[in-house]
Amino acid sequence: MPSVADAYTVPRLLDMTQADLDTLFRESEPGPIPDGEGAGTAIVAAGTSFTPEIASFINLFAWQGKIFDAKSGLLRNRILPFGLSAIIAKVYLASSWLDEKDCIVLDYSETSLVAHWIRDEIRLIGPGLYLGKVYWGKDRLIDFALQF
Repeated sequence: MPSVADAYTVPRLLDMTQADLDTLFRESEPGPIPDGEGAGTAIVAAGTSFTPEIASFINLFAWQGKIFDAKSGLLRNRILPFGLSAIIAKVYLASSWLDEKDCIVLDYSETSLVAHWIRDEIRLIGPGLYLGKVYWGKDRLIDFALQF
C-alpha cells in the first residue's frame, strides 16, 4: 500500500481494499475540523468491482456530502436527489473507536432522531481530502470520502 504522503484521490480510494482503507485511516492525523461544503462519496463493498457503481448510486439518490460550520462545531448532511441540507451532527476531536488515536468525530446522538445511533470518524489523508468511517452503535458499516 502507498504511504500516507502519496497523493490520494476519490477514485483511488474506491479501488482500495478494506484493509488498505483501515491502514490509511490508522496512519493519518485528524487534521483541522473542516469548514464549508465537502463533496461526499460512500465507499461500500471496498475492494470489489461494485464499489464505484454503489458510490454513484448513493451519491445520486441518497447522500451528496456534508456542510461543516467549524465555528459552531456542527454539520449538516446533503441528502436526497435535490441536496436537502438536513441531519445535523456535532463535530469535535476525540479518540477513534478504530484505534483510540485522535480523530474528528461527527456525532449524531444528540442532534438527530433519524440518525441518533450513527457516529462518523474522519481523518485528513491529503489536501482537502478526508477519509471517514461510519459506525451504527459500535458496529462499523462503511467508509466514505469528503473532498473540500
